[in-house]
Amino acid sequence: MKKVLVCLIGSIVFNLSPALSQNWSPEEQLELFGYCEKSFLMKELGISEETANKVGQINYWATLQKLKIEANTNDTFATVNEVNQEVLKKYKAISIIGDKAKSILNRTYASGCAITQLSPNSAYDTLSKAQLITGYKSKYRKKLIDQLGINGRQADMIIDAEARKQKESLLIAQIPVTDFNRIRKTVALNIEYARKIILADISETQKEQAIQFFIQNQL
Repeated sequence: MKKVLVCLIGSIVFNLSPALSQNWSPEEQLELFGYCEKSFLMKELGISEETANKVGQINYWATLQKLKIEANTNDTFATVNEVNQEVLKKYKAISIIGDKAKSILNRTYASGCAITQLSPNSAYDTLSKAQLITGYKSKYRKKLIDQLGINGRQADMIIDAEARKQKESLLIAQIPVTDFNRIRKTVALNIEYARKIILADISETQKEQAIQFFIQNQL
């Protein structure tokens, strides 16, 4: 299965944002790191997957230390700066030094990335998957074929994947935003969606074009 491209997000490490620090446990933050920030480190900073995983573990450790400082229960570190200095030492031990180490340490993380994004369309709530497929085919099948340079069978497979995603999105949207399972299910949905599109025997570029097509074209 080809990898789903994801963009920047991160876990909270040193400067915990209020929203995320209230919602996600350190373990959930580590999981979120794996969904999003790990990819950024590998693609943008040229860090290997093994090293990126180690960065995630270091950040998880640092999060625990900072929470203990906030709770006044940390017997090792008195300030966040002390934790930061120890983190730099841990980065150095895995060959991340200098500006690269400081850039990772001082990063400000967003609250989501492409693979964690859920975009339910409430207008589809009363439509069945079959009705969605019929609507898409009637309105967009030819346009999809022309824009992506694909055949009718491929277009039908992409439309089927889109209809499934839309109906599943509405179910996931019922999960409260404060429940981390919403993110887990969204990630699983987006991975499966990309996999089903690729099964139409199209290129990575065409896959991205198909995803963008349905972002821009709704019933």
